[in-house]
Amino acid sequence: MLTTLVHMNKDKLEIINLEIKARVKDIEETEQLLLKLSPQFQGLDVQEDIYFNVGEGRLKLRRGNIENALIHYVRPNTSSAKRSDILLYKHSPDENLLAILSEVLGVKVVVEKTRKIYFLDNVKFHFDQVDGLGSYVEIEAIDTDRKRTEKELREQCDFYTKYLGIQEADLISESYSDMLIKSA
Repeated sequence: MLTTLVHMNKDKLEIINLEIKARVKDIEETEQLLLKLSPQFQGLDVQEDIYFNVGEGRLKLRRGNIENALIHYVRPNTSSAKRSDILLYKHSPDENLLAILSEVLGVKVVVEKTRKIYFLDNVKFHFDQVDGLGSYVEIEAIDTDRKRTEKELREQCDFYTKYLGIQEADLISESYSDMLIKSA
């Protein structure tokens, strides 16, 4: 899946990326494998993703100490590397935005997690501890400058999936929000 990043204006980005999500038994062991490759650590983010009721795709307001954004995305529920079509609006934390979205759309579910964020070149890694669900790793191959083909991005996801010892049975097709709704 070709990944592009288009600057619509300084605060709004239209993004397409390729990603996998996997359940991990020992998140520290998996993280240690990645650290052998000397990734760039972005930080530890305590995040709250508030999902709203929308007709198509998913709309979430991410509130964290590193990442704060309003994100709309459309992604199929498949366990293999999947394309996400994303509209992203980065913002400063604002309770008024949450109040408006909650009033107009209604809150569907809230996902709370602690996330370690790493980068290796154009690939982003999330090591997530999700309240009520457990430990997960996400791998996102991102092409911001149209230098990589869809095949190359898929190969990156496949390489890191194998390198981190992720088995096919560990791959998750759904979002954390869907998983929490099902578990309720």
